[in-house]
Formats: sequence, structure tokens, C-alpha cells
Amino acid sequence: MTLTPTNSGWIEVICGNMFSGKTEELIRRLRRAQIAKMSTAIFKPKIDSRFSDEHIVSHNNNRLKSYTVSITNEILELSKQHEVIGIDEVQFFDDSIIEVCKILASNNKRIIAAGLDTDYLGNPFGPMPKIMCEADYLDKLRAICIKCGNPASYTQRTTSDANQVVIGELDKYEARCRNCHRLPNN
Repeated sequence: MTLTPTNSGWIEVICGNMFSGKTEELIRRLRRAQIAKMSTAIFKPKIDSRFSDEHIVSHNNNRLKSYTVSITNEILELSKQHEVIGIDEVQFFDDSIIEVCKILASNNKRIIAAGLDTDYLGNPFGPMPKIMCEADYLDKLRAICIKCGNPASYTQRTTSDANQVVIGELDKYEARCRNCHRLPNN
């Protein structure tokens, strides 16, 4: 006998390094939910203003209308009427994002969260490790190493800025494999 979940929410997490297609996959899943006539709400942190203030945008320039939030708990109020909740750039939220996702899932909502699992030093990034542990479904994506063409799981910063959070794209970061990734001063 196979049990089919009914009236059940869950948390999906899409993680990986920069340029691995996390936002592209998030958009793909959200569009499929929309095709299935499910109501969706998409959120991103205020700090992420690289491409648009009103959309999540992939490197391929695919985009979906989104809410930009300053305070994590805003997500709870803004998603009340929606069945599927997308959250991009989870690493930039505070740890309360984990509780928000758990509350939403316990209210029978499907949560799809995407973010960097590690920073440019290869260290766990923000709340990502905890939300990955909470996930019912977890996908780790990889990019292609800009140096050798192997699968890349690391984000290489190409500037000398030592802050953990430096917003940027190809002007500041590259995808690298384990062998080609270099820590600062190495």
C-alpha cells in the first residue's frame, strides 16, 4: 500500500555555489507550480538588488515577480494566501528563516528555498546548514570550473575584499572545482 501525502507541507532546499543554477531551478519549480494552478509567492532579501528590486532573476535572465523583504517574519504574513512559497538567496536571511519555513510547512505549504551553502572561503554560509538539515528534499547543484572545466562546488572571489558578504557577479566571483579553488593569500 502506497501512501499519498495529503494536507502536508514540506521544505525543499536547492543549494550550491555561485553559477550552479540555483535560481534557475527555483524559477523552474515555481513555474511548474503555477502551471498546476497553484498560488505562489516568491521572496528575496533586501540586500540582493543585483538585477531587480521586484524580481528574482537568474544568470540566464529568467525572472519571476517577487517580494523584497527586510524582516524575515514578513514572509509569514505575505504568504498566507499562497500554497507554494519560493525563497531565494536564503544565506542572506538571519536564522529565523528556519523557523519561518517550519511554520509554513506545518501549515501545509510547499517551501522551495535556494541559496549558497558555502561562502568564498568554503565555510558554511548563514542559515543554510541548518535549513539543509531541516529539508525534506535537498538538491546540491554544481557549476563548471572556469579554470579546468571540471564540476565546480566552490565560489572563488576574485577581489581582495575580505567581508563575508560582497554582492557581485562575474565581476567578483568565479566557479571553481576543489583543486582550482584558492583561499586568499594562497
